[in-house]
Amino acid sequence: MKKVKCLLCPRGCELKEGERGNCRSRMNMGGKLQTLVHGKPCAVHADPIEKKPFYHFLPGSLSYSLATAGCNLHCLYCQNWEISQSNPEDTVNMDMSPEQVVQGAIENNCRSIACTYSEPIIFFEYAADIAKEARKNNILNVWVTAGYINQKPLEEACGFLDAIKVDFKGITEDFYQNVTRGSIGPVMNAIKLIKEKGIWLEIVNLIVPTYNDTREDFSRMCDWITENLGPDVPVHFSRFWPTYRLKNLPPTPEESLILARNIAMSKGINYVYIGNIPEHEGNNTYCPACKKLLIERLGYTVTQNYITSGNCKFCSAKIPGRWD
Repeated sequence: MKKVKCLLCPRGCELKEGERGNCRSRMNMGGKLQTLVHGKPCAVHADPIEKKPFYHFLPGSLSYSLATAGCNLHCLYCQNWEISQSNPEDTVNMDMSPEQVVQGAIENNCRSIACTYSEPIIFFEYAADIAKEARKNNILNVWVTAGYINQKPLEEACGFLDAIKVDFKGITEDFYQNVTRGSIGPVMNAIKLIKEKGIWLEIVNLIVPTYNDTREDFSRMCDWITENLGPDVPVHFSRFWPTYRLKNLPPTPEESLILARNIAMSKGINYVYIGNIPEHEGNNTYCPACKKLLIERLGYTVTQNYITSGNCKFCSAKIPGRWD
C-alpha cells in the first residue's frame, strides 16, 4: 500500500498504511489520508469572546467554542494537554455534525463559532464544514491557533474565517524547537499572510519565566510586529501558570507583563493588553488619540464600552476591529 504525505502543516508527515500523523488526528487508511476527528468534538462550551482572547471583535458577545483531540505542536506548558496530546479514541467525544454545531450556537445566543482549546489546523475539514454552515446562518467564524500551517491551507481558511488569534509563542527558533517542538518560520509566514488577507488578527504571547521573558525578547517581538503588522494589531501579553511539564516554574511576575506592555507601547503598538490578571488596567482598551478609556473589562466581562460605530465616543478617532 502506498505512502501518503500530509500537506496541511510544515511537518509534512509521510504515512504508511495505518500510520498516524504527528498530530494524532490524521491517518493513512487504504492509501488515502483521512481525518479521525470530523464530527467528534471533545470539548464544547459557550464562552465570552474575551476568553479567546479577542478584545476588538464583537466585545461582550458569546462564542460557541469547540475542539477535537490532537495538536501538531507539543508545548511543554499546554493548559489543555489532556486533549491536545491525546489520541481521539482516548478522549470523551460527542457526535456533532456541522449543522448541530451551528444549531448549538444559535440556541446559546452565540454570534460566532470558535475553533479553539486544541488546534483547529488539525481538524481543518471539520472546521471548514462548520464555517460554511455558520455563514448560511449569519454566524461569524474564528480560530484560536498557533499558526503552524502551510500556505495553501491557510489561504483556504482565510476564505471562510472572520478573525484569527495567533499564539505567537516566542521570538527565537530555539524557543520553538525546545518548548513547542516546532519552528518559528512557518508561524511568522502565517501571521503575515493573515494580515495580508485582511482577516481580523490578534496576537497573544504567553510569557514563560526563564524561557521568553527578557527585555530583549520583548523588544525583538515588538519590533517584528511593528515592522510586519503595523501599529494597530492588538497584542496580548499573558501570564503563565505552572502546568503540564513546566510545573516547576513560578507564575509570570506581574512586573514582567508590565515591562512587556511598556516596551510594546514605546515602540508604537496602539493596543497592548495584559492577560490572566483580571483587575489590571492592561485589560482595558484606550483610545490612542485622546487616551480616554473606551472599553473597561473585569476578567472576561465588559463593564463599559464607549466605542460607537467603530469610533471613539470622545474624539471620533477610528478604532480598528469588528464591533457589531
